[in-house]
Amino acid sequence: MRRRPALRPYLLVLPALLLTCGILYPFALGLYYTLFDFSAAKPQPDLVRLHNYGTLLSQDAFWNSAWVTVLYAVGAAGAETVLGVAVALLLHRSSPVGRVLEKILILPLMIAPVIAAIIWKLMLQPSVGVVNHLLRPFGLGGVQWTDTPAGALLSSIAVDVWVYTPFVAVLALAGLRSLPGSPFEAAAVDGAGRWYTLRRLTLPMLWPYVLVAVIFRFMDSLKVFDIIYALTEGGPGDSTMVLQIRAYLEAIRFQRYSFGISYTIVLWAVVYLAAMVLVRRLGRIQRGAAEVSG
Repeated sequence: MRRRPALRPYLLVLPALLLTCGILYPFALGLYYTLFDFSAAKPQPDLVRLHNYGTLLSQDAFWNSAWVTVLYAVGAAGAETVLGVAVALLLHRSSPVGRVLEKILILPLMIAPVIAAIIWKLMLQPSVGVVNHLLRPFGLGGVQWTDTPAGALLSSIAVDVWVYTPFVAVLALAGLRSLPGSPFEAAAVDGAGRWYTLRRLTLPMLWPYVLVAVIFRFMDSLKVFDIIYALTEGGPGDSTMVLQIRAYLEAIRFQRYSFGISYTIVLWAVVYLAAMVLVRRLGRIQRGAAEVSG
């Protein structure tokens, strides 16, 4: 009985420890496999150390995939941030219509991204898609949405924006409703206009909440697989061949297991570094927002 209070902290931390081990074990195993040349054609691999990484970094295909991944992540996260904050500002004033729109807003989040991509793939079909059908009266009915390199990338970003803009809007709306009222009351007494209040008070204090959404969406966009694979499968050509799809093709379709895992390890390093930079930026923004609200 006397030992139970002493053991309680260890028992409480045990689930987190088991979860951490469950995450680290496959990661460490994958990192170990990248030091070999394991593939379906070579079930008894040789130790090659960092050769897989050297080969990967020397290929134009890798750098093309890295560039496409960055373009996709920046475009999707940027558009979702702007639209999400704009929608949150529009819904901030409580009204019956606003409350109904809040419920409708989260509908895309209830659809699996791969299902949303398949739906949009059908809608964007050049000949029978509903999008071209609606645009035909305006003389834009023959657009090849996913059949050109630029169109395929923009279409993939648009589907991502459609699915995840509500996520940013919900976080921004929650942030708006948690802002202190005293700075706005003081600004109203001083005769500040709406634009000045938005620019000098609302947005600076809202940025910590927005940046949290940016961190989540940017990291998730760097790891995108489902939307692009269901919509374009990385094509046409390599125009939407992000790192995740390249890793899938190398490891699963071409059965070059060690080389494919090397792609995922490099992608993990990129996501980790990006997260560190954004989290540090979040700390500085939070201190700035505290000064504004104070």
